[in-house]
Amino acid sequence: MPIEIVKPNTNFDFMRLRVAAVAVATLLLLVAIAAFPLRGINFALDFTGGTLVELTFEKPADLPAIRGALERAGYESAVVQTFGASNEVAVRLRPQGGTAGAQPAADGAEPAKSAIDQTADSVLRAVSSPDNPATVKRSDFVGPQVGKELAENGLIAVMVVAFGFLVYISARFEWKFAVAAIITTMHDVVLVVGWFSLTQKEFDLVVLAGILSVMGFSINDTIVVFDRVRENFRALHKLSPVEVLNRSVNQTLSRTILTSVVAFLTVLALYLYGGSSLELMAESQMIGIVIGTLSSIFVACPLLLLLGVQKQDLLPKARDLAELERRP
Repeated sequence: MPIEIVKPNTNFDFMRLRVAAVAVATLLLLVAIAAFPLRGINFALDFTGGTLVELTFEKPADLPAIRGALERAGYESAVVQTFGASNEVAVRLRPQGGTAGAQPAADGAEPAKSAIDQTADSVLRAVSSPDNPATVKRSDFVGPQVGKELAENGLIAVMVVAFGFLVYISARFEWKFAVAAIITTMHDVVLVVGWFSLTQKEFDLVVLAGILSVMGFSINDTIVVFDRVRENFRALHKLSPVEVLNRSVNQTLSRTILTSVVAFLTVLALYLYGGSSLELMAESQMIGIVIGTLSSIFVACPLLLLLGVQKQDLLPKARDLAELERRP
């Protein structure tokens, strides 16, 4: 069966911008990498440990007002979330130097129970009001060990998935495709993490989950483009690599944009209406969708050309050639 030649809906010369696109991507990558030692990452209580205070209000709780009251009381960057009913609130406090009950031991040991109770009483006085009094349901120390283990497992998962992508793309396409896809995906992930470093927004396990989903979105978009490159070179083997790559990006452009817009709108709804607990995760995903879309259009294929991709790299595998030769 002959391979159908798909005509692109657009005819933009993306490859003409390949040097500028790769230069901008490299600059952004260097800025993100430089932000890590200069600004650091604002790790949330999941990683730093601290005190957990669960409160029960008589009426539905006003979370912004509670956060403001805690800031005025000296508890900066407190995580305030509802759990169960709307009048049940969990307050997570970072370790605070000089605050009773908030500074754990140097080895991460749990502070004395009396110190935890003092912190809970201080939180209760800060957030309770005559109009909506509260009571302490539970207070406890949250150690960073679980978050540390999950972060390490997440890093291991990223490396394992990246290695799996490398093997899969190398087997299906060529090693140059695999290297370009991994570089593009890691570029997107580093930029998202760099955004959180530059803005000093809290980085917790939910944000880590969002960044892992960005990795999947980015590699999927890149593979779609590379798959079309492979199909086009079978049908259009007389064209130069630049022409094949340019045509492939144009053919997948509408699919890439539509998929990204739908995904972005879905995450935007989560950002607007998902509550504070999902806001930062949705933000990481929105940034990742935008960066991943642009990189699949402007970065992935130009990287192939910079890696010196040739016609023989895009030709079908020997097995496919043998099948073509057996056809009448």
